[in-house]
Amino acid sequence: MTEYVGMAMPRYDGLGQVTGVTKFVDDFVLPGMLYAKAVRSPVHKGILRGMDFSAAKATPGVVGFVTYDDIPGAKLFGACGDQPVMVKDAISYKGEVLAVVVAVDEDTCMEAIEKVKLDIEEQEPVFDMFKAMEPDAPLVRPGLKSNLWEYAPGVTTRVMYIGDADAGFKEADDVVEGHYETGEQDHASMEPMVSVAYFDSAERLVIHTHSQCLYFQLGQLAAIFDLPMSRIRYVGGVVGGGFGGKNHIHADHHAGLAALKFRRPVKYRMSRREDLLYSTKRGVFIFDYKTGFKKDGRIVANHINVWHDAGAYGGFSPYGVEKCSMFACGPYHIPNIRIEGKCVLTNKAGSSSMRGFTIMNGQFPMELQMHKVAQALGMDPWELRFINAWRDGDIGASRYVVRGAGALEAMKATAEMSGIQLPDHLLAMSSRGR
Repeated sequence: MTEYVGMAMPRYDGLGQVTGVTKFVDDFVLPGMLYAKAVRSPVHKGILRGMDFSAAKATPGVVGFVTYDDIPGAKLFGACGDQPVMVKDAISYKGEVLAVVVAVDEDTCMEAIEKVKLDIEEQEPVFDMFKAMEPDAPLVRPGLKSNLWEYAPGVTTRVMYIGDADAGFKEADDVVEGHYETGEQDHASMEPMVSVAYFDSAERLVIHTHSQCLYFQLGQLAAIFDLPMSRIRYVGGVVGGGFGGKNHIHADHHAGLAALKFRRPVKYRMSRREDLLYSTKRGVFIFDYKTGFKKDGRIVANHINVWHDAGAYGGFSPYGVEKCSMFACGPYHIPNIRIEGKCVLTNKAGSSSMRGFTIMNGQFPMELQMHKVAQALGMDPWELRFINAWRDGDIGASRYVVRGAGALEAMKATAEMSGIQLPDHLLAMSSRGR
């Protein structure tokens, strides 16, 4: 490994990108290609009573529309299998796809969309997580018992614990508390969500995709199209920027359905505006931390409440709450931990993965807690972190055994790079043991 670590390695795809040879999904233009755009909900929540396409279909260049009734297979998709491919009746967020118009170009699509007449019974939405959790809050979508995600029947809180947090706080010499929030963030990939679909000479449905997880999404698409995987050529590898945002299907299902219906190549592409408004985001997290510690700097207890805004559907969010909870105590040995995580549904576009998916959200509040503890003790923040850093064999929040710990070594290297001279007793510490 020493021949690679710390060395600049050539990118296998770098030459094609800097010379402009690399072909991204949006670069594909095929003979006879049609273009598709989404008819989106203008309201945050409601019931779709009907759509009148008569004027839109009369627009020169319009080939037709794809609706819920044109889906041959599964009507739901996503990591939790709860998101509609297209709306049948219940609308759960503004911008949700009601139908797809297919035409000779995008301008014609947009003209036709303006002529579609929607009959929607608008309903009261809920956007704030804490209002959504109130007993009398309007439900985000039909069929829910509440707006809290259920990890199991009746279980809406994901709890992780080791030791006894209450006993740990009694043992502590002092306690600090903190409230922290991380906001929504867009991935802002250079290439917005786009897909190209067509049938090849072997009658296989070909989809050129920017997917970051082809084989996870291929199964969902096969179910939607009601095709065996052997009948789908799912061509990826060139992402156009992803950062986690392309782990969720945004375009391939709609392009594929249009190609299935009209048997011609179809490009479905979100504009930058659509991408910013309606694609998945790094979702909001809110934390309450309570940290107990001894006078010598040892952290002895941590109680953390975690709330995550999933948007209208589960997506990766229930898993994200679990992942965040696992690491919300940072790389520190704390013998008594209790973490309670809730995944909350709201009438917003969905949350999804983003770099350091949900782990990063819990790191900054824990590090601020460590600063508060250091200030309360009048201790050097480096000293506090070195005292509590993981060693091999320590136990994490989900009771995993830490192996290959490296926080101490990382902090030493950081200090050296920053020109900070650490005292000898800290430099002598090792992640291999206390």
